[in-house]
Amino acid sequence: MRLKLLTLAMVLAAISLPSHGEDLLDAYREARANDPVLSQADANRLAIGEGVNQARASLLPQVSAGLTLSQTNGGGGTTFQDPNNPGQFISTSQFGHTRTRSINGQLSQTIFDFSKYANLKAAHSASAAQDELYESAAQQLYARVAAAYFGVLTSEDALTYAKANEDAFRQQYEQSDQRFKVGLSAITDVYQAKAYYEAAKSQTIAAQNALNDAREALTQITGKPTGELKKLRDDLPMQPPSPADQDSWVKQALLTNPDLLAQKNNVETAEHNITAARSAHLPTITANVSYGKNASWYQNADIHDNRPGSTTVGLTLNVPIFSGGLIHSQVRQSIYQRDAATDALESQRRQVVRDTLNYYRSVIAGIAQVESAKASVVSGQKALEATRAGFEVGTQTMTNVLLAIQTLTSSESSYSQARHQFILNKLLLKQTAGTADIKDIEAINALLQ
Repeated sequence: MRLKLLTLAMVLAAISLPSHGEDLLDAYREARANDPVLSQADANRLAIGEGVNQARASLLPQVSAGLTLSQTNGGGGTTFQDPNNPGQFISTSQFGHTRTRSINGQLSQTIFDFSKYANLKAAHSASAAQDELYESAAQQLYARVAAAYFGVLTSEDALTYAKANEDAFRQQYEQSDQRFKVGLSAITDVYQAKAYYEAAKSQTIAAQNALNDAREALTQITGKPTGELKKLRDDLPMQPPSPADQDSWVKQALLTNPDLLAQKNNVETAEHNITAARSAHLPTITANVSYGKNASWYQNADIHDNRPGSTTVGLTLNVPIFSGGLIHSQVRQSIYQRDAATDALESQRRQVVRDTLNYYRSVIAGIAQVESAKASVVSGQKALEATRAGFEVGTQTMTNVLLAIQTLTSSESSYSQARHQFILNKLLLKQTAGTADIKDIEAINALLQ
C-alpha cells in the first residue's frame, strides 16, 4: 500500500496541471513597455540619428545678426565734418559721452567643402548602424523574455521534483526506522536513508532559492512581479527547423542578422571618415553676404551721425597649406579605425555563423533529447516500483531503492529542461538569423496551457 501511495505522489508531482496564470505573450507585452535595455537602445538610436541633421545643417545657409550698443565717456573723441558748415570740422570730445549703435547681418553658404559631404554620408551610415542595433535589441527581447519565462518554469519543475524526492526519501527513512525497530533491517539502512533524506531537504531549499531568483530575472525584464505562469502542454510538436538545411540558415543569417548589418554600416562610416579626413587637404569655397549700419549720438550737442548701411557680397576661397601634420595624422587615425571596424565585422560574421550552426544542431539534437528524457522518466518510474518491490521481499538493498528514487528525480528534471530548451533553441535560431518576430512568441504561447 505504501508503494502505491509513493508512486502516485511521484507521478502527480511530475504532471503539469493546467494553469490560468500569466502567459508568455503577457510577459512580452509587459517587457516591451518596461524593459530598460530596449528603451536604452531606442534612445541611442534617436541620439545617433540626430547626427544626420547636424551634418546636413553645415551644408545649409548660415544666417546670423547682431546689434551692438556702446557708450564712450571722455577721452580724445573723434573729428568729423560739421553737417551745417561743410568747411568746418568738429571734435566730439567737447560734447561729453558718445553713444553708438551698430547693426549687422551675415549670410554664408558653403559652395564647395568635400569634407562636409563625406561627414553627412558618415552620419547616415552611423544612423543606419544604430537602427540595426535597435532591431537587434528588439529581437533579443523575444529571446530574453522567453529564456526568463522558461527559466521560471524549469525552476518550478525542479522544485516540484525536489519536494517529491524529499518526500520519497522521508518515507523511505521512516520505513527503514520502523523495520529496524522490529528487527527486520540493520541500523545501517536507517543511517543511509536519513543521509539521503537530509541531502534531499538541502536540495529542496536550493531549488526554492533558484526559483525565487528565476522569478526576479523575469521581473527584471517586465518590471512587474512574476505571478503564476502557464506551462508547456505535454504534446509538444517535435519538428525540425524549416528549412531543414543548416547552410540555408547560415546564408539567411549572413544576410539579415542585425548585429552583422550594424558592423557593415560601421565599416561604411569609417570609410566616409577617411574621405572626410583626406578632404581637409582640399580648398573650400564659401559665398558670403553681409550688411552693416552704424549710428552715433553725442551728449552735449544736437548732432546725430547716422551713416547709411552698406552691403558686401563675395566669395571666400580657403586653401590649406600646412597644419603641422595634423591632417596626415587624422587620415592615418581614420584608416586605423576603418581597419578595426573591418576586423570587428569579420569577428561578428564568424560569431553569427557559429551561433547559427550551434542553434540549428541544438534543435535537431533536442528532438532526440526530449524523446530520450521522456523514455528515461518512464523507465525510472518502473525501475523504482520494481526496486521497492524487490526490497520488500529481500532481493534489493536499501541503497538500490535510494538510488532508484534519485535516478527518477534526475530523469524528470532532465525531461523538463530538455522540453523548455528545445522551444527556446528554435527561437534563438530565428533570432540569430535575424528573422524573429512577434509571430514566434505567439506560436510558442499557443503551446502553453
